[in-house]
Amino acid sequence: MVATHRGPDGHTPKVRHLMPLLVCATPIGNLADITGRVLDALRAVDLIICEDTRRTRGLLTHYGIQSELMSFDQHQEARRTAQILPMLTEGRTLALVSDAGLPGLNDPGARLIAAAREANHDVTVLPGPTAVEAALVSSGFPSERFTFIGYLPRRESERRELWRETTGWGWPVVAFESPRRLGGSLASLAAFDADRRVAVCRELTKLHEEIVLGTAVELAHRYETAPKGEITVVFDTPRVVVEPDRRAAALAVAELAEIGVSRRKAAGLVGELAGLGANELYGESLNL
Repeated sequence: MVATHRGPDGHTPKVRHLMPLLVCATPIGNLADITGRVLDALRAVDLIICEDTRRTRGLLTHYGIQSELMSFDQHQEARRTAQILPMLTEGRTLALVSDAGLPGLNDPGARLIAAAREANHDVTVLPGPTAVEAALVSSGFPSERFTFIGYLPRRESERRELWRETTGWGWPVVAFESPRRLGGSLASLAAFDADRRVAVCRELTKLHEEIVLGTAVELAHRYETAPKGEITVVFDTPRVVVEPDRRAAALAVAELAEIGVSRRKAAGLVGELAGLGANELYGESLNL
């Protein structure tokens, strides 16, 4: 990519060549699940920016690749980003990888990608394996639309709010979960909706891959003892959709209006959150 900047006199162009940042997907388990484009990139770049140098070095050694590495975990993002941008400007070719999957997707990298684009550097994504889509397809649940929410909440109050919120969604939900918290999360869902179908996907693409489907209550019993390995969970669309409380929503609009928020704006905000029409909420709030 070439960026042109005018010189001090306002007329003389100054040309600066900006090199791309290559965002590379790496295997989520099986080392054979890597694309030829990613391997070519890792062999060619000047520097590989990685979440854990030990994990990445193992992958590179497997494919006979020698390259300079720089660590880039969630605790270093701000400092490392400030170091990396000048390298791109200087013309160094850089690859960004995480321990598994695609950087920036629940892994470090989003800050760097945004900063590189802001500085007018090209960002090229080399796609590959992802646990999110592998789990969704493995579940057999409808996949035309889904929501990925990262890791499940740790607090029980937040989990209950998540279950309540997703009852209004007409599509599956995909999440990551810690093996030691899996049983508690499934028990929490079972207490809210015992019959909701769930797929627990463990060690995807690895030797001991396991896909277990069942209701929330069945799987809560199965995973009372924490399993081993990396876990991705898929929650099917609830069979019974809880209708939003229209009166409570209208009351919320009225209360917001009382503290100075525009009633029309309040109706729009509450309506969007509750899945209700703003005009109806506006009218109902006037009658309270």
